[in-house]
Amino acid sequence: MSPTAAGVLGMAALLVLLFARMPIGIAMALVGAIGIAVLNSPDAALHILGSFAYSHAAVQAFAVIPLFVLMGNFAAVSGMGRDLYTAAYAWLGHWRGGLASATILACAGFAALSGSSVASAVTMGRVCLPEMRRYAYDPRLATGVVAAGGTLGILIPPSTVLVVYALLTEESIGRLFLAGFLPGVLLTALFILTVTLLCAVRPALGPPGEKLPLRSRFAALGGAAPFLLVVVATIGGIYAGVFTVNEAAAVGAFLTMAYALWKRKLTLAALIDALLQTVRTTAMVFMILIGAHIFSPFLALSRIPINLAATLTEYALPAAAVLAILMAAYLILGMFLEGFAMMVLTVPIVFPIIAALGIDPVWFGIFMVIVLEMGLISPPVGINVFVVKGVAEDVPMGRIFAGIMPFWFAMVACIAILVAFPQIVMILPNTMMR
Repeated sequence: MSPTAAGVLGMAALLVLLFARMPIGIAMALVGAIGIAVLNSPDAALHILGSFAYSHAAVQAFAVIPLFVLMGNFAAVSGMGRDLYTAAYAWLGHWRGGLASATILACAGFAALSGSSVASAVTMGRVCLPEMRRYAYDPRLATGVVAAGGTLGILIPPSTVLVVYALLTEESIGRLFLAGFLPGVLLTALFILTVTLLCAVRPALGPPGEKLPLRSRFAALGGAAPFLLVVVATIGGIYAGVFTVNEAAAVGAFLTMAYALWKRKLTLAALIDALLQTVRTTAMVFMILIGAHIFSPFLALSRIPINLAATLTEYALPAAAVLAILMAAYLILGMFLEGFAMMVLTVPIVFPIIAALGIDPVWFGIFMVIVLEMGLISPPVGINVFVVKGVAEDVPMGRIFAGIMPFWFAMVACIAILVAFPQIVMILPNTMMR
C-alpha cells in the first residue's frame, strides 16, 4: 500500500470514528498510532504513544490554557456578564433594536474574559434573552444575536482556539492575540450594523426599551469598571510587554477570583464548580492536542499535505481562489463537526498549503477562526444554536437558524474585508511585536 493510499484510508477511518461519537483526541491518537505502525514500524508507534503524551503536555506555554479557562469561569461566577449587559443596555436599550445591540456588545466584552464561544452564548443567553422577551423582541432576532454574538468568544483575545492554533503551528500566541483584536472589533461592528438594518426594515423585530436618565447610565458604566480593569491588566499587559501570556493569564485569573470574592459570589460550592469546569475543559483540550500531535506524524509520513501543496502550486491558483476553496471545505465540514475538532484535524493538512502560497500564518489563523465561527452557527450542527436552544426551549430550531442567517452573511462580509485589506489583521502584530 502506498503512503498516500494509507493516508486516505486513515482519514476515512478517522471520520468513521468521529461519526461513531468517539472523542476526537482518542480517535486521532488511535488512527495516528496505527498509521505510523503501518508506514514506519510498530516500535515507532509504541515510542510515540509512550513519549508524546508527556513531552507535548509538559510544556510551559500550555499553562495559559487552564489559567484563561479559570479566569473565564471566575468571571461567570462573579456576574461580570450581567454587569456588562447592564452597562450596554443603559446606553443602547432605548434605541430600536438596542437590546440586541447591547447583547452583542456584552458578548464581545465577555469574550475578552472567557475565550469561549459556548460560555459566552450560555452566559449571555441566560442574561439577555429574558430581557428581550420582556420587551417583545422577535424570537428570531433575540436568539440570533445571542448565538452569533457568542461566536466572538473564539476571536476576541484571549481565545483558547487561538492559543491552540499557535501551539499547533508554533506561532506566537501574543501575535495572534494582537491580530485578533481589530477583526473582533470589526465583526462586532458588522453584527451591530446588521441589527440596525434589520430593525430599520422591520421595526417590529426590536421595539425600543425605556430611556434611562444620564445618572443611571453612568452608574451602570461604573458597574462594568472591574471588567475594564481585568482587560487592561491582562490583554493590555501583553500588548505593552509588561507580562508574558502565561503571566497575564495568571493575573487575570487572580483578579477575577478576587472580584468574585469581593462580590461574595465565590462560595465554596461555586469555587469547586469553577475548578472542576476548568479541569474538564483543560483535560479535553489537552487530550485533543496530544491526539493531534500523534496524528500529525502519520499525515507527514503519508505525504498528503505535501502532495496537496504541490498540486495547488502546480495549478498556480491565486491565493484568493485557494482561500475560497478552503472556506467552502470548512463550511461543509462545519455541518458535521464542531469547530475545535475541525481546526486540530485540518491544520496539519492545510498549513503546508498556506506556507507554499506565501500566506502569512498569523493572518490565516484569524481567517480560520472566523470560518470556524461560521460553522458554530451553521446547520445542521451549529453547536451555539443548540446552546441557545437549551436556554430558549420554546423557540423552534428553524426560527433560531432563520434569525442567525443575517449574521452569517455579516461574517462573510468580514472575511471579504479582511481578504481585501489584510493590514487590518497584521497592523497590530507588525507594529507592536517585531
